[in-house]
Amino acid sequence: MTQPLLGACIVITRPQDQAGQLNAWLAEQGARVLAFPVTQISAVADTSGLRALQTRLQDFSLAFFVSANAVEQCFAVIDRAQWPDTLAVATVGPATARALRAKGFSRVIVPPNRFDSEGVLDLPEFQPRAVAGRKVLILRGEGGRELLGETLTERGATVEQVPCYERHCAHLDASTLTQHSEALSAIVFSNSEAIRHFTQILGIHAASLLERLPVFVPHPRIQAQAKASGACRTVLTAAGDEGILAGILEHLGTS
Repeated sequence: MTQPLLGACIVITRPQDQAGQLNAWLAEQGARVLAFPVTQISAVADTSGLRALQTRLQDFSLAFFVSANAVEQCFAVIDRAQWPDTLAVATVGPATARALRAKGFSRVIVPPNRFDSEGVLDLPEFQPRAVAGRKVLILRGEGGRELLGETLTERGATVEQVPCYERHCAHLDASTLTQHSEALSAIVFSNSEAIRHFTQILGIHAASLLERLPVFVPHPRIQAQAKASGACRTVLTAAGDEGILAGILEHLGTS
């Protein structure tokens, strides 16, 4: 078996429990994966909002999960068996769709190719004629983009946003990277917040790494954040683990 990434050392900044598939695929291609999970995910301190939802789920026509974290933290509180069959579920991309299917949802509304809020808002199920006069539930982390909720409100929906989890900058030892910086080949960022946490953890050392190493990102918004943070070589990949792997193979792989 050929290993086109043999000798490459790639920094993955995702939380550990969300990086397993990509890490495994990179290892199969010969890369050494250096886990540097810059973002810590935790349940919201006050879960009363989630608990109260369980008796009101039948009031909603559509529930949107912003991420796999939202799926896991939601159903850590809400009994999946109590989810009404009439309440459709939707999400932004394939990873969260897989998480929902793992919870037993056979029908998940997800964009076919553009995996962001704009792609979701283009779906037939999110058009004004589909949402006007209906209640839409958004299960999300604390903070985040407001585009989806604001646009659905403009389209006539009654939107309720309930936080399921919190994101924090992880407590990591910067020397994990700085002591081996010359051996590093690339960095992967899956969201803009990870870039901010990376620079917070690395401090003055972040600039030199971002200037020297190619940075792989799966969305133009993340690419813009990387450039604003000092990245000189950004590679925009397709979305999802498959897209990121393909981008890395194209730019770092040997034939």
